[in-house]
Amino acid sequence: MPGLFIHVEGQTEETAVNEVLRLHLLQQGFDYVVPTLIGNPRKSTGGIVGWESAKREILRNLKESVGRYVTTMVDYYGLPQTGNRAWPGREAAAHLPFAQKASTVESAMLADVVAEMGGDSFYPIRFIPFVVMHEFEGLLFSDCAAFSSGIERPDLKDSFQEIRDAFNSPEEIDDSAVNAPSKRVERLVPGYEKPFLGALAIIEIGLHRVRAECQHFNYWMERIEGVVS
Repeated sequence: MPGLFIHVEGQTEETAVNEVLRLHLLQQGFDYVVPTLIGNPRKSTGGIVGWESAKREILRNLKESVGRYVTTMVDYYGLPQTGNRAWPGREAAAHLPFAQKASTVESAMLADVVAEMGGDSFYPIRFIPFVVMHEFEGLLFSDCAAFSSGIERPDLKDSFQEIRDAFNSPEEIDDSAVNAPSKRVERLVPGYEKPFLGALAIIEIGLHRVRAECQHFNYWMERIEGVVS
C-alpha cells in the first residue's frame, strides 16, 4: 500500500493534515500520511524557503521509497517570484488570469522534479504539486459561521461572509499585500495567530465544506485519492 508525504509550509497546515486530512486519506487506502515542514518554519522569521531548498526535501522523500507519493501544501501568495529563491512558474503566473495561476506553478514544479528524478525513468504521478490559492486563510471562508465559531468570535460571522460574498470562490480572495485573506482576517481579529486560530478554524469547518467551496483544493484531493482508487 502506498504512503504519502505532504510537504507543508507551516504549523497551521501541519495541523490541518494531522486533524483534517490524515484520517480521510488513510480510509481511502494510504498506508501512512505524514506532514513534513518545509525547511524549519518553527525557527523562521517568516516566509517560505526558496524552491531549491524545498526541492531537495521533495527529492529526498521520493528517492527513499518507490512506494511513496509526495505532495505539497504551500501558499501561492507567499511563494518567492524572483531571484535565487524563486519557485518555478511563479513569476509568470502573476500575470495570468486566476484560472491559470495554480496550474502554471504546479506544472513547472512537476517538470523540474521529473527532470531531477531522471525523466522517463520516474513515474510522475508520484509527485502531486499543490499550491493553495491564494493562501491558507482563504480556505477558512468556505464556511464563515464555522470559521467565526472555531476562533470563538461568532460576532464576526457576518463580516467574514461579506468578504466571502465579494468573490466567486474563497480561493479567489485577493493576492495582495493589503487585501490577501490573512490581511483581511487580521483587520477583524487584531493579533490573529495563524498557527493556533487557523488550526481551530479548519477543524471546525471540516474537509467536506472546504472541498465543496474550493474547486482547486478539491481537485488536489481527487488527484491524491486517485492514487489508491
